[in-house]
Amino acid sequence: MPGRKVKVNAPPFGLVDGTEIKVVESTVRTTDVKLDDGTVLHLSPIIMSVIRLDGRYDPEGNQMYAVQAGQAMTAEVPEHLRQGAGGPKVQ
Repeated sequence: MPGRKVKVNAPPFGLVDGTEIKVVESTVRTTDVKLDDGTVLHLSPIIMSVIRLDGRYDPEGNQMYAVQAGQAMTAEVPEHLRQGAGGPKVQ
């Protein structure tokens, strides 16, 4: 089934024609970021939509896409950085 036609700002091309493509499956992969203060951040992308850039191809000839995404984040914070446990006080 053809997707909805849209206009999308796609640098460096500017405003281009695109087709919204339905996502049928998505696998969540979490990136863990360890900070030098002992905190570990867990980041996961949330894909909101995918748009095929009509008539736009990379140098290898692959179709180009634009992805609208957000992210979810959780944190493992060391005890000494937690409020009320010897960490900073909120005013």
